[in-house]
Amino acid sequence: MMSSSPVVLDTALDQSGLRVSPEVVEDVLKRFENAGILAYRFFEWAEKQRNYMHSVRAYHTMIGSLAKIRQYQIMWNLVNAMKSNSMLNVETFCIIMRKYARVQKVEEAFYTFNVMEKYDIPPNLAAFNALLSTLCKTKNVRKAQEIFDKLKERFVPDSKTYSILLEGWGRAPNLPKAREIYREMIDVGCVPDIVTYGIMVDVLCKAGRVDEAIAIVREMDSNGCRPTSFIYSVLVHTYGIENRIEDAIDAFLEMERNGINADVVVYNALIGAFCKVNKLKNVYRVLNEMDSKGVEPNARTCNIILNSLIGRGETDEAFKVFRRMIKECEPDADTYTIMIKMFCERDELDMAFKVWKYMKLKRFIPSMHTFSVLINGLCEKGNAAKACVLLEEMLEKGIQPSASTFGKLRQLLVKEGREDVAVVPLQEIVQLDLLLRSRVRNTINAFVRMGLKYDISVATKQIIWETDNEKDEDEQQAMVKKSIEGVWGVLARPRLDRFLKSIIYIKKNALPVPILQWQ
Repeated sequence: MMSSSPVVLDTALDQSGLRVSPEVVEDVLKRFENAGILAYRFFEWAEKQRNYMHSVRAYHTMIGSLAKIRQYQIMWNLVNAMKSNSMLNVETFCIIMRKYARVQKVEEAFYTFNVMEKYDIPPNLAAFNALLSTLCKTKNVRKAQEIFDKLKERFVPDSKTYSILLEGWGRAPNLPKAREIYREMIDVGCVPDIVTYGIMVDVLCKAGRVDEAIAIVREMDSNGCRPTSFIYSVLVHTYGIENRIEDAIDAFLEMERNGINADVVVYNALIGAFCKVNKLKNVYRVLNEMDSKGVEPNARTCNIILNSLIGRGETDEAFKVFRRMIKECEPDADTYTIMIKMFCERDELDMAFKVWKYMKLKRFIPSMHTFSVLINGLCEKGNAAKACVLLEEMLEKGIQPSASTFGKLRQLLVKEGREDVAVVPLQEIVQLDLLLRSRVRNTINAFVRMGLKYDISVATKQIIWETDNEKDEDEQQAMVKKSIEGVWGVLARPRLDRFLKSIIYIKKNALPVPILQWQ
């Protein structure tokens, strides 16, 4: 199985006349970092070319790509190759630690840190901080704290170390532990920097302790550390949530008195505070002030105002604001979702589709939530045909629908007498199809971009090999047989009716994989 794709790729690349250089290889690997083993085959082929040697960056990109598809043995083989060429550095191990932690392989991440010494790369404070950071960012702050307590005598912590743990406990959230870390930092004589102060203020505000956060800001002043616009934005936002509008205004004015220019984040916090107490006239005054000071609103500005107006039932005014704001800033997925949902709830699907078409015209890719609100709106109106078309488009973009969206569409299809949907678990089938679509798309796209021919049969063999190693080959083959007609559908673009029927037929009859040449 493994032998077919290297031959296909190597032959095609040999015949292409491609001349490799470190820059070319780095670019190709970066572009195809989601192509899995295919990227590795190119990496191997490039290594064999005359007068060429992989750069550190090429190795790092390839290590990251292999870790994504959990090909850890090959990944460590590359680490050994880098060692032989005296190319290893601290960042190599930091990349591996991050990749392990992201898939909750916490012990493996810690092992990577510990094994650095054996590779003649002594772990330093930067590596220690990187390990703690990646653990905290992947919701493993307790393990990070355990490692910190064990190794803090060996690696003298700096303000960054404590900031990492502070942020980790803040996300947990665990305010007592955050306070404990902050006190320890002060007690050992490590002076907080602007990042530490910002994190502590944010943690306290999110815990509803804004007055305690103000005390931290005053402490900053006494230590000669000037508060930033970020810190003031956190204060203004928190005051707004607590309906303390006067305090929010005072914090904003204090920032201006201290000579700190308000950015769009602070203005958004102030707009949010005014929206919370239904002072829309003040919101428009703030927008005018932003314009006079040359601060451009962003999608977040628009979304705050739209949510406030729709929440008050002022949907016509919301549409006016939307039309005004799209001339001043670029909407994001939330902006479009808010408007489409509003029109669906007003039973104005024609307007919802106008917003949808405008979004497409702007070449904006809808999010899962944008698709969901429109599919749900169509289901409410009993329009199964359009809902199915949208679901198919959603899958083609590699976006998995939510369980509630599946449920609504399933109910509607069953109501219309679709017995095949009633029997077959729709969500399970589409999840399998989505996995195969994504992997085959990455593989085929990589070949197409290099101007090569590739067919689905080779692609599926490639995918089977890349799939989780813990599954045996029969199980992997069964998964492919269940979903390959859906992959074929990516190229043939069938409607969902045909797609479902073909999936069910293949499932019942265990048909062989169809072959389709891709030019």
